[in-house]
Amino acid sequence: MPETSSYVDPRRWKALIFIALAQLMVVLDATIVNIALPSAQTDLGISDANRQWVITAYALAFGGLLLFGGRVADLWGRKRTFVIGLIGFAVASALGGAAANEGMLLGARALQGVFGALLAPSALSLLAVTFTEARERAKAFGIFGAIAGGGGAVGLILGGVLTEYMNWRWTFFVNIPFAVIAATGALMVIREPAESRNPSRLDVPGVLLATLGLVALVYGFTRAESDGWGAGMTVGLFVAAAVLLGAFVLVEAKVKSPLLPLRVVTERNRGGVYMSLGLAVIGMFGLFLFLTYYMQIVKGYTPVVTGLAFLPMIVGMITGSTQIGARLMTRVRPRLLMAPGFLLAAVGMLMLTRIGLDTSYPALILPAFLLLGLGMGTAFMPAMSLATHGVQPRDAGVASAMVNTSQQVGGAIGTALLNTIAASATTAYATSHAAGARSPELLKLQSMVHGYTSAIWWAAGILVVSAALAFTFISTGHQGGPKQVAGSGDGEGAAEDVPVPVMAH
Repeated sequence: MPETSSYVDPRRWKALIFIALAQLMVVLDATIVNIALPSAQTDLGISDANRQWVITAYALAFGGLLLFGGRVADLWGRKRTFVIGLIGFAVASALGGAAANEGMLLGARALQGVFGALLAPSALSLLAVTFTEARERAKAFGIFGAIAGGGGAVGLILGGVLTEYMNWRWTFFVNIPFAVIAATGALMVIREPAESRNPSRLDVPGVLLATLGLVALVYGFTRAESDGWGAGMTVGLFVAAAVLLGAFVLVEAKVKSPLLPLRVVTERNRGGVYMSLGLAVIGMFGLFLFLTYYMQIVKGYTPVVTGLAFLPMIVGMITGSTQIGARLMTRVRPRLLMAPGFLLAAVGMLMLTRIGLDTSYPALILPAFLLLGLGMGTAFMPAMSLATHGVQPRDAGVASAMVNTSQQVGGAIGTALLNTIAASATTAYATSHAAGARSPELLKLQSMVHGYTSAIWWAAGILVVSAALAFTFISTGHQGGPKQVAGSGDGEGAAEDVPVPVMAH
């Protein structure tokens, strides 16, 4: 992209403020709703089986449409896509806050996911075309990543405060001022180089096959919870997902301008990153949901205290990514950061299998959270850098979207899969202990905790597999500073190797 390199936008640092604000809103939304969920569930009469849909509807729409959103931004213009995404997200948030019943809330969450899928890749690619000098670009992405990480902490605390002192509905309404400020700023400040667009046509069959395939896959996991793994509907959905995603791969290999060029995922290191990261997120996502309920229902914490209780994990994540991952990335091979990082997180997860009705927070939950955060943060930083390592500029948007996709789909599958495991373990425990129970209420709590710990064992195992995949597939050397990065890959210049930090939602 020689034309873009010669022009440096004098307002680029102001543009970063509004791009980062939009990213903060998306990350905020992922955690803020978790804390508000128990209150919303009671208020709208949502069943235990359906409550995960408040999380899954968002993740499904977001994950299913991210590749589409990335390509739309390349074709229609990133600034336009960014502003449309912001306005749509604000409208969807207003609908969620005003939800009168379960259907309206789930619809609003899905709509948030649709506009989030336009917003996230356009924000990342705007950064990439606005900051063309390698050193500045690294700094801009570093700030963007720190805001994304901090957004998780802000969401947990803000979610607690709004739910406790106002109403769960404000966890939706709070997005509106963020969106209005970011959209206004974007229209005034952001200037997108015209020659950075990708002139190719949109791959409509690819969009339909990828979206339907991913939706069928996640819906299959969700149906397994209510109907069982062997039910006709569950099996049918998994078969449909396999056929649709298989057809997607065949189409992408044949069409002239594919939605996801296969060269992006077939490169060994990037493929290893997408697999290990997607699996790790499967383990992490379900955990957030269980522990929110454990702390509020079993331990009796208020929403604010629950939000604060999660803070050490976020602090660990930020420390792991900025102090360990980012510092060692230039000296240590990525797999020697990612594999130990995932294993450290697995140790934290194993500690959480010991939770009970009267578990001490400082003695068990706090150290487990710190280990989880440190491990995931250390693994995430090199993973994000590698995910776009060596890609050509024309594929940078879709490579970034692929990281988001593996995280969002992993999150949706994780919520559904671990919920299924927890639900069946809870039922089995309640049935087998019903005869000798001292009180129905006590048995209910004991059954819940047994269900949670059963699912956490699985999550720990998944993290160990993530570590093994990272160690096996990722074979590249350490990621040097801006100078080395600029010359690596296919010789396409610095634009290829943007480290793109995107925190898990």
